[in-house]
Amino acid sequence: MKNLINKWNQLSLVKQIIIGLIIGIILATTIPELAKPITIFGTLFVGALKGIAPILVFFLVMSAISQHKTGHKTNMKSIIILYLLGTFIAAFVAVILSFMFPVTLTLTTGAQDIKPPGGVVEVLKSLLLNVVDNPIKALYNANYIGILAWALVLGYALKKASDSTKTMMANFSEALTEMVRWVIKFAPLGIMGLVFDSIATSGLKVLLGYAQLLALLLGCMVIIALVVNPIIVYLNIRQNPYPLVLKCLKESGITAFFTRSSAANIPVNMSLCENLGLDRDTYSVSIPLGATINMAGAAITITVMTLAAVNTLNIQVDMATALILSVLAAISACGASGVAGGSLLLIPLAASLFGISNEIAMQIVGVGFIVGVLQDSFETALNSSSDVIFTATSEFAKMRKEGKEIMIK
Repeated sequence: MKNLINKWNQLSLVKQIIIGLIIGIILATTIPELAKPITIFGTLFVGALKGIAPILVFFLVMSAISQHKTGHKTNMKSIIILYLLGTFIAAFVAVILSFMFPVTLTLTTGAQDIKPPGGVVEVLKSLLLNVVDNPIKALYNANYIGILAWALVLGYALKKASDSTKTMMANFSEALTEMVRWVIKFAPLGIMGLVFDSIATSGLKVLLGYAQLLALLLGCMVIIALVVNPIIVYLNIRQNPYPLVLKCLKESGITAFFTRSSAANIPVNMSLCENLGLDRDTYSVSIPLGATINMAGAAITITVMTLAAVNTLNIQVDMATALILSVLAAISACGASGVAGGSLLLIPLAASLFGISNEIAMQIVGVGFIVGVLQDSFETALNSSSDVIFTATSEFAKMRKEGKEIMIK
């Protein structure tokens, strides 16, 4: 047994997760009833990540800002530009592919009782109100825009604090980071429980009726992940982008795929940034910010589902209107974290651009909930892995300009 544990510990985390994934699939397809108790591992893993993430972000950002030295650049401007550019390009690619491979839907019910936002202004207003949310409430509800805002303000206010105070905050940050490492070690068990639960309860048969829609949605996300993002990385660092892209997809995308929560994946991304040797002052802010506004996957979902509704109703769309849809989808996606239900409930907002009634749009949302088993997993994996990709790209681009060698660990 001791030798077995030693061999297990010698495996990389990714290999351990793959083993957990395989075991989960085997148990779900062979003895689902007997193995049902293992779902608790998935619930505990996601719960632990979601529980520690808000307090981790709060202390990391507060500590980083309070100890920030004047003249030390953090690349936040270029990272935000990459976030917004990546989200817009994702929406535009989704428009092009939706024109090339038009999809129509069989409308469904089930989402009529949910109230979507009334417009972009309402979405952005909700996002701004989250900025000034009560700090205790923001921590409790994992409102990362509010957590970031208060951590930045408090960190700035503590710039003139004594060294002992700053040291105490840094120690808290280190302790929380160590706790995250402990939680992440249980990722193989957590993933095993999550994949078992998904297959045993939802299955994949229900998705076959929406195969064409899923193919378009997932195809767009794969193209962004494996073609567009690498191009963006290459244009910035001028070297092979795939070592960075694939590392982020493996170490961030896999956990995000199964947790289906950008918030839960923040600790994973923080750990990955540390492994990549990135500047802590930068990633402690950019990663939680990315979990809020870097939403390429959400932009794809909003665009594809809206144009599927347009095709179903035989509405003619010109390229200029489609371009406006790309901008609207990108802006809406950036505010998705302020909307309960995320990207799916922003579909009626985009659909209103084409005069589609709220009643019909909510039927499209119903379809979205059906395909959400895979759509949401791919969307979260793309969104979350891109946070690290763009944070690393910005820092590596700065290193290239300074003539330093870029090493991807």
